[in-house]
Amino acid sequence: MKKALADGEKPDEIINHHLIPAINEVGVLFDKQKYFLPQLISSANTMKMAIEYVEPMLERNDAEQKATIVVATVEGDIHDIGKNLVVLMLKNYGYNVIDLGKDVPASLIVETALKEHAKVIGLSALMTTTMMRMKDVVELAKEMGCDSKIVIGGAAINESFADEIGADGYSKDAADCVKLVDRLLEE
Repeated sequence: MKKALADGEKPDEIINHHLIPAINEVGVLFDKQKYFLPQLISSANTMKMAIEYVEPMLERNDAEQKATIVVATVEGDIHDIGKNLVVLMLKNYGYNVIDLGKDVPASLIVETALKEHAKVIGLSALMTTTMMRMKDVVELAKEMGCDSKIVIGGAAINESFADEIGADGYSKDAADCVKLVDRLLEE
């Protein structure tokens, strides 16, 4: 990171062009069983340290505060690297992000969105065993009259799953999520 900064790369370029591809590659190697839990944990810790290092250097557009977004990793899932990157990127682009953390029940997500008048709810799930909790949030939002757009992402998630559960959008990574949110809010 220090070399990239010294070479003139901007912090958001480092995140988008180095950190995100690196952690995605770790996920691929883990799925192929070429990496195991110790490498996954080590990579997650390295990613956390890198983000903490570069975050203070990111340019923020605080002059114009954009919409409020509630973000959470769904109930039963304790993985939050991807979610944390999404939160960082959305904040960077001027959004007011409320990060509820990991292992968050659907009721808390929807209640917070209603209370905070969130325009978007962002959901993350890494495990196939927890991805159906996203559907719970979509259904509860409808039941409670929450009109927030719901976007989803995570290793096990794809566009067809988003369509299947009635989410408003899917993003493959943090940079794509910012574009998706911008697009949804322009509609």
